[in-house]
Amino acid sequence: MRAYRKAVAGCALLLALATAGCSGQDGTADAAGADGAAPSGSAAPSAAATGTSYAPYVSATTASANDAAGSPAAYNLAFVIASGDDCDPRWNGVQEIGDASVASRVAELKESGAAVRVSFGGSSGKELAAACDSASALAAAYGEALDAAGATRADFDVEGDALTDAGSVALRSEAIALLQKERSGLEVSFTLPVMPSGLDTPSLALLASANDHGVKVSTVNLMVMNYGESYGGDMGEYALTSAKAAHTQLRKVFGTSDAGAWHGMALTSMPGVNDVAGETFTLADAAEVRAFAEEKGIAWVSMWATFRDRPCGDDSSSDDALTDCSGVDQESGAFAKAFAG
Repeated sequence: MRAYRKAVAGCALLLALATAGCSGQDGTADAAGADGAAPSGSAAPSAAATGTSYAPYVSATTASANDAAGSPAAYNLAFVIASGDDCDPRWNGVQEIGDASVASRVAELKESGAAVRVSFGGSSGKELAAACDSASALAAAYGEALDAAGATRADFDVEGDALTDAGSVALRSEAIALLQKERSGLEVSFTLPVMPSGLDTPSLALLASANDHGVKVSTVNLMVMNYGESYGGDMGEYALTSAKAAHTQLRKVFGTSDAGAWHGMALTSMPGVNDVAGETFTLADAAEVRAFAEEKGIAWVSMWATFRDRPCGDDSSSDDALTDCSGVDQESGAFAKAFAG
């Protein structure tokens, strides 16, 4: 997903979706999990049992006036990456993991009862798996960030060159497996690019690597955005088509039921004007995605990001207006309300 430029320029398998009843969850969540993840030991839930929650991406370091719009069940804190070439986790690669201002911000996000998920990676900077030289060091770096946020949920946003770096993919899988052995309640999601044809070969290889290392995956979060020049058109329909194609793939990868594969999925959209010319995700598209997610029992829907959920105005960034606004006619927080249902 776009970097936050204001801060920086089945159960038979080792890998099993939480919905198949194979992985533990955050003990502080309610019976269905704070953002829709199934509890350990349960059968694959239906949409009626858990609902589809709203869990947007937010800046871990800078508050947005629209963070609380839609009453999120969870927040994805973006992003933890390496500090240069060192195996040193930093918020956006620059801010100390234990920074008091970040801790205060996270505490405020939790005041409503929402959970937090630390998101590692993103589209910019150096991913920790490419900077750390051992699985134990990488697991420690991940753990340091999780502890700083008081989180038992980890999201790994892997895209671009990081997806095709076989060495870092394997190291990441090994480190996550180590981390889950140390933290039995750690909930893991992978955030991956998708096309209307589904997940690409590198993304499927990443999931296979996680499987080979015994990682328990709760959710595969699909970035339903930025498809490319050949896909200009109805962004809502593209999101649904992408989810359907990926669903077929996830059933095969995880060996789970039809319902389990849906509930092991999340969908993240970019509100308004996307990074690719001709792609504009509208409020109607958001409502369509929400309705589809509820129908299928998808775990959660999200957006990149709360600070874009407002119309552009004179106070938008002068270098890139769409970094912190949507570029469409809307009321502030309108996309959050559409995604929340």
